Amino acid sequence: MNENVFDDDQRDETPFERADRNWNEILQEARVIQTCTQIIGGFLLALAFQSRFGELDAYQLTLYLVLVALAGVATTLGLALVIMHRRFFGKRQKLRVVRIGNRLLICNLAVVSVLAALVTSLIFDFVLSHAAGVVALIVGLALAVVLWVIVPGLGKREESESGS
Repeated sequence: MNENVFDDDQRDETPFERADRNWNEILQEARVIQTCTQIIGGFLLALAFQSRFGELDAYQLTLYLVLVALAGVATTLGLALVIMHRRFFGKRQKLRVVRIGNRLLICNLAVVSVLAALVTSLIFDFVLSHAAGVVALIVGLALAVVLWVIVPGLGKREESESGS
């Protein structure tokens, strides 16, 4: 991942204008992930009140509790962006806010990626079998790797080929 969020293109803007633009982009991405977290978190909370919840075996119950914990972590990471912004608001620290906000968002995206794979695994495990749950988990994590590693790598290759 490119840690320097300020050297992403050749726009004619000051570092502070770029920081404002980057912060707005971080906020837009945070809104998307917040919606995902709310939907998954709501699903997990409602699940405990379903009549079939008592049918979960020990593995499924443990996985469910891990999922609830991950949903809590994802929610906290999302709130951390707001808390950090409030902490540094008006203190001329926008560059710092963008750098830290970028890292928090990346962490949150990673947590939600794992959360989505594990939720899918729990559902397949409960509805079909443990084996189906494991397959769903492997597919979900593989998809996350593709989206996190391979797809961005393809973009870099296209840039280098078009630039030469």
